[in-house]
Amino acid sequence: MAEVLIENNEERQLIQGAYRDLLRSIKSDVYEEDRVNIRAAYELAVQAHAAQRRKSGEPYILHPIAVAKICADEIGLGPTAIICALLHDVVEDTEVTLEDIREQFGARIAKIVDGLTKLDSAYNAESPQAENFRKVLSTLVDDVRVVLIKMADRLHNMRTLGAMPRHKQLKIAAETSYVYAPLAHRLGLYNIKTEYLDLCMKITDPDDYREIARKLAETKRSREAYISAFIEPLRQKLNDLDVPYEIVGRAKSIYSIWNKIKNKNVPFEEIYDLFAVRIIVDVPIEQERLICWQIYSIVTDVHTPIPERLKDWITTPKSNGYESLHTTVIGPQGRFVEVQIRSVRMDEIAERGFAAHWKYKGVSRNPDLYERWLDSVREILEDPQTDAVEFLGDFKSNNLFNEEVFVYTPKGDMRILPKGATALDFAFGIHSDVGYHCQAVRVNNRIVPMGYELRNGDQLEVITNKKQHPTEDWLKMVTTGKARAKIRSAMKEERRRQGEVGREALERKLKPLKVDYEESVEQLVKYYDTTSHVDLYFAIATGELNVNDILKTHQVDVYNDGSRHLVERPEEPVEAERAPEDVPKRRRQKITDKPRLLINGEPAERFDYSFASCCNPVQGDAIFAYLTANAGLKIHRSNCPNATNLIAHYGYRVMKAEWVSTTNSTFVVNLKITGIDDGPGVIERLTHSISTNLGLNIRSFSIEGNEGYFTGQISLLVKNTDQLYMAIQGLKNLDNISTVTRVD
Repeated sequence: MAEVLIENNEERQLIQGAYRDLLRSIKSDVYEEDRVNIRAAYELAVQAHAAQRRKSGEPYILHPIAVAKICADEIGLGPTAIICALLHDVVEDTEVTLEDIREQFGARIAKIVDGLTKLDSAYNAESPQAENFRKVLSTLVDDVRVVLIKMADRLHNMRTLGAMPRHKQLKIAAETSYVYAPLAHRLGLYNIKTEYLDLCMKITDPDDYREIARKLAETKRSREAYISAFIEPLRQKLNDLDVPYEIVGRAKSIYSIWNKIKNKNVPFEEIYDLFAVRIIVDVPIEQERLICWQIYSIVTDVHTPIPERLKDWITTPKSNGYESLHTTVIGPQGRFVEVQIRSVRMDEIAERGFAAHWKYKGVSRNPDLYERWLDSVREILEDPQTDAVEFLGDFKSNNLFNEEVFVYTPKGDMRILPKGATALDFAFGIHSDVGYHCQAVRVNNRIVPMGYELRNGDQLEVITNKKQHPTEDWLKMVTTGKARAKIRSAMKEERRRQGEVGREALERKLKPLKVDYEESVEQLVKYYDTTSHVDLYFAIATGELNVNDILKTHQVDVYNDGSRHLVERPEEPVEAERAPEDVPKRRRQKITDKPRLLINGEPAERFDYSFASCCNPVQGDAIFAYLTANAGLKIHRSNCPNATNLIAHYGYRVMKAEWVSTTNSTFVVNLKITGIDDGPGVIERLTHSISTNLGLNIRSFSIEGNEGYFTGQISLLVKNTDQLYMAIQGLKNLDNISTVTRVD
């Protein structure tokens, strides 16, 4: 048996216990053949990973077992996915080959495991993460379990990130918030999406995370008492409906509370809708709508509703299958409470998303929901020339949107597009050819610009013309990935067609020189820094490059073997002017008091580095170093608004950075202040607090008042985060100041 390989008795028991927990968590039917294969996969994984340990020191095999358990317990996947989850790292990290998997478990499991195995060649690419994700998604259209297992893998990695170095934590968190959290939303896995975002925040904004978690813990008892008081008057009326129901109250996630604090500029104590109440009814599908609306009527009879906060996703489900009725009401003590009303079926789809979709496929009102979505993914994957980073951007914008608009064709068919989509996006959404030849779009019977932003309820008619073709300006008029990918593909084809003229001109010039044509073109592509042969030919065809000028900068070189090559012509030597004897050489001024850092454990002075202007790090901020293409290292704050995008695409360029000592350096920090405009004394109070009380220098200051309310922007020079904190607290303590926030 596999357990014999684990010599430590305590660890053997730990592994066996984890495996038994996994078996108990399986919710779907398991046949005898499945049991045999699950056991075989477990034993193979134990054997393959026997010598490996995680960064935390625990046996590595606990990770694939935990991933399999998440698949079974939290996503609701069946035996095939559990087998693949147990084996998901064996091909990548051990001697086991894909052929071994195929022989023992069959082609389907081998294909899923292959989808979960990183491409070795991807790590020579500009963005390994994008290449790897592209591979995973190319398997998604064939078997969605690949992505679901990948998400379970990422969730367990996020839960156990504590043992990883700080820069690795930032890299994994950035990838998670950039791609995996939106993908979880798109697949309807709301619990997993919420946990992703909370765990990312725990890494990028640990202080805020701990503060909100502490306040939630302190207010837990009073929240529970409030929810009980809110629910009590509803129960009798709900009982009168005579249908099985359940009422649950829950606090909102730390991340969503933090988002409200940031976006609304209010303290924790002033956020009233910290919790939501969910009412779940167990009724047949044909009665769901009627009963949910009856419950809505009861809730709004007992508690005053806020009409504009009613969201009806029962009549029109979200594009990821989510169905629920949401309303916000005013409960006891004037607090806002969100109430969610749904059936057991709706709740399971909301919790398990795509996985639950298959269970209810026969009875769902929207059976082709995910098939349409997968078709849109296939269309983006069809273009083999798309750069991996471009692909990731296209996929994210086209498929992972949070908000939607519902529009209609002339025949009344509903189309769902991301919020912000345009009339031209709609044309490409109908069909690629309709998009290519779109000449105009009529919205609600009037002609609108192709860049018109769609609104809910719009009815659109596309007018086409076979002579119309995409132009570069079209890229500015679309937001969806599908439209962008199709326009770029058409532009490349047009570029290639025009470039044929340039290719013929270059061939005519090089033919008499009898040089190796392909090698010569490669030399010219490098010399002129064009991205491909097509771009070089296009530049020649459009006159941007002149063939005669090309031959002035290059010459024919004959090698020892007699072969002829086009090479760069050496520059004529120019005699340097002698400097006058009496002009002394200037010594470079030594920079003093530069803040001391360690980058990857080495003194930062050994590197060419500077502080990123997008987030202005202050000594004491959590930071990382990012290797730019041509500007050396940039030091960013861990919660910099650009960090997620940089780390998600180019995680291999991220380096660990940390402060090592206090210096006399100063850092720029920008604050936004709002409050009551009570006359000319406002400016004096603000500047006195900063300059006189704290002794800080003000770099710039602007203030604007409007109808008794003011907004101020102030730029300070501080030495570290302690001074920054003192400045913020000092300003907050002033009379009539509402908010003080650090801005980027």
